[in-house]
Amino acid sequence: MTKPTTMSSGPLEGIRVLDMATMLAGPYAATLLGDMGADVIKVESFFGDDSRHLGPERGGERTAFMSLNRNKRAVVIDMARGDSAREVLGRLVASADILITNIRGAALRKLGLEYEQMKAFRHDLIWISVTAFGADGPYAGRPGIDFLAQGYAGLLSQNGEPDGSEVRLTIPLIDVMTSELVCSGALAALIARGRTREGQRIEVSLLDALTHAMCNPIGAYQNADFLTPRTGNRSLYFAPSGIYRCKDGRVVITCPSQKFFVKLCEALETNWVDDARFATIDARKANEQALDTAVEARCMDFGREELVERLIAGDILTAPINDISQVVNDPQILHNEMIVSTEHEKLGSVDVTGVPIKFHGTPGRVRLAPPILGQHTEVVLGELGYEAAEIERLAEAGIVGTRARIEAAKAR
Repeated sequence: MTKPTTMSSGPLEGIRVLDMATMLAGPYAATLLGDMGADVIKVESFFGDDSRHLGPERGGERTAFMSLNRNKRAVVIDMARGDSAREVLGRLVASADILITNIRGAALRKLGLEYEQMKAFRHDLIWISVTAFGADGPYAGRPGIDFLAQGYAGLLSQNGEPDGSEVRLTIPLIDVMTSELVCSGALAALIARGRTREGQRIEVSLLDALTHAMCNPIGAYQNADFLTPRTGNRSLYFAPSGIYRCKDGRVVITCPSQKFFVKLCEALETNWVDDARFATIDARKANEQALDTAVEARCMDFGREELVERLIAGDILTAPINDISQVVNDPQILHNEMIVSTEHEKLGSVDVTGVPIKFHGTPGRVRLAPPILGQHTEVVLGELGYEAAEIERLAEAGIVGTRARIEAAKAR
């Protein structure tokens, strides 16, 4: 049963989540649950999450891990240590509501982490497995990452310039989409458990997440025998829509309806709408190159800030192309509290992205900085009923990792 709560940390206060995943899709789902108030325990080996070893470094901590793992406490258990480690994990699972893993099937079985095995510790456990391609079927068990899903689900074939090669999405959006589906599944399962008093096994894959997102081009082919072409920065359906140069940069402009094109003409003080080539949506699409040339030539009369201000004043769909240094200083992003500071155990103040869902009754928040490997092992085991001497014995045997033991090992 969930403990009574004031929900001062968010609507999921009193729910415990075990993050037994690595890299992005699984761990970030746990982060989102933590953002909403859940007590997230990140369970790692002595090596740690793979993302602890990737990306730029600050004071010995890697940004790939820090960017993804706010609102968690970190515990180290060496699951290869057999029954002793399993006993520690069993107590932890018994205290948890949700367990998230992306360990592949063979390793899951070897480590004793499959659903039925974990269910023995808590009968109403919600157990969520994240895989690349699915838990069974012809691709089951294969290793996979975001980039491979882009290939299998057709995204690579859709992305890039019409006369160029395919271009990958360089940020792992499929991993992020998958994490959001994991989070949604966990929340739905909590509701179901409240009604049935039963937990369940849930499976989410990168392939399914992206296939789901590709509904438009898949539907066009299945139902109209239409193979959607690559369009680069242009729209398949209307014009103008693209990225246009100005005096000192480039901006996004898009006009999905006649109304917006008329407004664009008014804002840029042109008579394009009176030109038969550009008078209608179909005409503009048929004469897209000429229209883009005209739009860009007019945009070159302005600096970026002046152009964006003029277009916004005219109620045009427009945006500057910000680099990351501009993103973190964007006034709307800062107003939305999507860049927040938190106090890291080792590094002092660090900035992380904020909570994207705004609850007005039970707001979530960034309560905890990304944890150091093993930072909370002693505290969490103490909550499970282990005495200090017992924890020290487990640490000395290499079954669990405390921060002091891990730091000493690094020094050696």
